[in-house]
Amino acid sequence: MSRFWNRRVRDLHPYVPGEQPKVADLLKLNTNEFPYGPSPKVLAAIRDAASDDLRLYPDPTATVLRDTIAARFGTTSDRVFVGNGSDEVLAHAFRALFHDDAPVLFSDVTYGFYPVYCGLFEQPFRHIPLNDDFAIDIDAYTGDCGGIIVANPNANTGIALPLEQIETLLKRHPDRTVIIDEAYVDFGAQSAIELTHRYDNLLVVQTLSKSYALAGLRVGFAIGSPELIEGLIRVKDSFNSYPLSRPAQAGAIAAIQDTEWLADITARVIASRDRLVPELENLGFQVLPSCANFVLVHHTEHRAGDIAAALRERAILVRHLSTPRIQDWLRISIGTDEACIRLTDALRDILSPRS
Repeated sequence: MSRFWNRRVRDLHPYVPGEQPKVADLLKLNTNEFPYGPSPKVLAAIRDAASDDLRLYPDPTATVLRDTIAARFGTTSDRVFVGNGSDEVLAHAFRALFHDDAPVLFSDVTYGFYPVYCGLFEQPFRHIPLNDDFAIDIDAYTGDCGGIIVANPNANTGIALPLEQIETLLKRHPDRTVIIDEAYVDFGAQSAIELTHRYDNLLVVQTLSKSYALAGLRVGFAIGSPELIEGLIRVKDSFNSYPLSRPAQAGAIAAIQDTEWLADITARVIASRDRLVPELENLGFQVLPSCANFVLVHHTEHRAGDIAAALRERAILVRHLSTPRIQDWLRISIGTDEACIRLTDALRDILSPRS
């Protein structure tokens, strides 16, 4: 605590990101980073952008990038907003589009940044418990609210909602913003972007950090009705008019355009996930059905913290989360096939009976 902190800072409970330690031969399966490098076209575009023009400010409206995203998803640029990673886009959305006269609704198990934003912006919120199968219970999202946010696939569980259930939310709350956070959508879920043309209360947020292998570039975007986008722009221009650098915009444009690379590389991760799941089940793990680049697992005979610690001793990091309902579960990012084999070999050694 510091006497210089104001009340808002003193009361904050910041989001805790996954570890990024410097350990030799470390296998990082704790932050859902992509196991392969980005498209070669992206790297070339970033190199080309690293020119003498870096002395100039980037385009504050990211016009070409927004046009590219609009063309890719069959919409118009006035329905597209871009920011410094989807975390920034989401923060602006919480600030601009949620009302503080009633609680924002989101799952009790979901992305840990949501309650952090609420704390920062003094936004009341209410957790909606997942059902017994760890799926989002749409029927529980009733009553007055300041807005709704759903991660789809859900963060930490990987379970996805069908579009019909998202439509139910949109119809039930026509005067409140419903945000669908699609950070992991490219790994097997169905995007709600097509619904943005029929529902003016829907904002869909995506990121280039996961499926595009660009966590280090920090680019995210939102698609929604022009009035929602205008609200985001008003907040952005009251905070930072130039959130995306020239190299970031150039790299993001190339990434969005390289749809063939995206399809091929995400298919590789999905195939690795599908091979890993039965291996984990054979080791005694319960594995939730995942449409993300991670799996959430639980072992009935061994504590999650003990398994995570034993893996760490073998230079393998997985995520042991503190959320009460999943505190005895582990979230494991999908790596290359070689990484998955190293993981299962280590688990087999850890879980094998000792004489």
